[in-house]
This record gives sequence, C-alpha cells and structure tokens, in this order.
Amino acid sequence: MSTHDHTHDHEHEHDDHSHNDELAFSFEFFPPKTEQGVEKLREVREALAPLKPRFFSVTYGAGGSTQERTLEAVLDIQRSSGIEAAPHLSCIGSSASQIRQILQLYREHDIKHIVALRGDLPSGTMDSGEFRYANELVEFIRKETGDHFHIEVAAYPEVHPQAPNLDKDLDNFVRKVNAGANSAITQYFFNADAYWHFVDRCLAKGVTIPIVPGIMPITNYTQLARFSDMCGAEIPRWVRKQLEAYGDDSASITAFGEEFVTLLCENLLDTGAPGLHFYTMNRAEPTVTIWNNLGLSA
Repeated sequence: MSTHDHTHDHEHEHDDHSHNDELAFSFEFFPPKTEQGVEKLREVREALAPLKPRFFSVTYGAGGSTQERTLEAVLDIQRSSGIEAAPHLSCIGSSASQIRQILQLYREHDIKHIVALRGDLPSGTMDSGEFRYANELVEFIRKETGDHFHIEVAAYPEVHPQAPNLDKDLDNFVRKVNAGANSAITQYFFNADAYWHFVDRCLAKGVTIPIVPGIMPITNYTQLARFSDMCGAEIPRWVRKQLEAYGDDSASITAFGEEFVTLLCENLLDTGAPGLHFYTMNRAEPTVTIWNNLGLSA
C-alpha cells in the first residue's frame, strides 16, 4: 500500500467507493479487425455500458493504420450506447491536412472527445510527417477547432520508454498540458508510489489537470510481460515471481491478478486519484469483476 497520504488534499469519501460524479471512469478498446471482432466488441461494450463510464476510448494503429476502423467503432459506440466515445488520434506520419480532415470528420459526427498521441512510427517508414511530438498535435487541434474537443493526453509515471531521462519526460508532459490538454490518462502501472511521485512532480510544475491512472487487469502473464517490456511498465519482482510460479494455471493467475489489481485501484481511489481508466483488451469480465470488488455503483 502507498505510504503517501494524499487524503488531506481531497474531500472525496471513498468508504463505499460510490460512483462519485466527480470521478472519471473510462474503458479503452482497440478497433476490431474482423466482423467477428466487431460483434464481440459490441457484446463487451453492452456488458460495460451499465457501469456508466464517462467515456469509451478506441485506440489507433501505428501511422493511422486503423483510422477507418477506429471511426467505425467510435460511431457504433455513440449510436448504440449513448456514452461518449473518444477516438485516439496519433500524429506521427501524418500531414496537417490529413489531421485537419480527420478532425472535420469527427466534428461532423458530433465527437467531442479525443485522446491525442504522438504514436509509433509505422515499420519501414522513415518520414515522421509534419508533427514530431504530441504537444504539436494538441496545439494544432486547439488552433483548428478551438474548444470543441476535450483533449486527453498520455502520461508516463514510470517514464516513457524512449525518454532520455525523467526530467525530459516530465518537461514533455508539461508541454502537452500547456498546449491545451484538458486531462491525462497514464500508461498502466502496478506501483501506486510511482503514480503519486509523478503527480507531485507535475503539481510542482503547475500542472493542475486531472491525471487519471491507467489500469491493466492481469489475466495472462506471458502477454502482460511482453506488453510491459515494450511500454516501460514495471511488474514488481514479487508479482512477476508469483505469476511465474503459477505456470499454466490460468485460474490462479486470474484470481491473484484480480485481487492485486483491486487492491491497487482501492489504494488509488482512497488516496485521491481522480478516476480510473481501464485497458479492457476488448474483454468485459476482468474489468467488471474489479469494478464490483470496488463496490462502484452507477
């Protein structure tokens, strides 16, 4: 548990973790590749919609490779659930006119929420396009569309994997915020102290926007280890060793993961986190289980 006591800064009562309107809960999907995937995502979304999140977000492939599927998924969410949908928009490899077109399309479809990212270079592409960093994208969105969009940006409590050091990474984040971001979602993490250390450093730099913790349910150790190595999220050694010890016993991995992530979420909410953003991996059950464990009622 965190030794960092943030409760003095916050008035929220979390004893029963009631669904406080001031807290931002959201669920993230990736765009399906097949008709079967589209159907599965609908089922997942229908299972999660009764939890009344503030929004559903939909990711975007390298170099915009899933742009159309992202839009389709976002429109499907808005039409069917009445819950706000936030497409991810990555700028690397894109021109200003391409981004302008996408923003226009989103406005025409009454989408008001965007997750603005730098994105990864598509393999084999040397040209990074007109935008090098996410702060340039945020600035462009504001210049083109004023206050139409609520803009989310990404935060890295354990430092972006490509950042040369912690200070430069923090400066990059502050630049994105100052360019016009409304709130931030973090990369997932399993160490609450890393999150609060990051939040404190941001506050010291004058950042006051909500920084919502990203939460990754644990259901598959091999997949989790691969993701975590790629994105710079640390799995605490004791957790790694415990998960390794279960081997192929998926029931034990799921049970342990559920308990561990529930305690992490409980700790974050109790110490004043402004909400939770769940990386669902297009599955409902792991997120719903944690939600119910926390006693979050709509």
